[in-house]
Amino acid sequence: MRPVSKQTRKQRGFLHNAPLHLRRKMISSHLSKELRQQYKRRAVPVRKGDEVEIMRGKFFKKKGKVSKVDYKNYKIYVEGVMRKRTTGIEVQVPISPSNVRITNLNLEDELRKKALARGKPTKQ
Repeated sequence: MRPVSKQTRKQRGFLHNAPLHLRRKMISSHLSKELRQQYKRRAVPVRKGDEVEIMRGKFFKKKGKVSKVDYKNYKIYVEGVMRKRTTGIEVQVPISPSNVRITNLNLEDELRKKALARGKPTKQ
């Protein structure tokens, strides 16, 4: 792994220019206690279809499925988390993945099942 700078401008530059395979890892959220014990890891990258609980902000304790993952802006969109625009249109609110907890994983993809099975255990 390459050395990481303490300088804020370089941190922002890295986030701005990060390739997709690293952006995916950066959009990770903590797992619920049950999932943590089951998969022996603390966090996993968020995917469309995962069920999450919002832990911070205006929509605290709301639960829903992830409807979209925005890799460009490092945000996720949860079904049912909406706000009204001044024109009256309801739009989904972008949420930082660090502010949610995954309560149920979308395991339709075989590759994700295999990745969770072989993953290294992390500190609890």
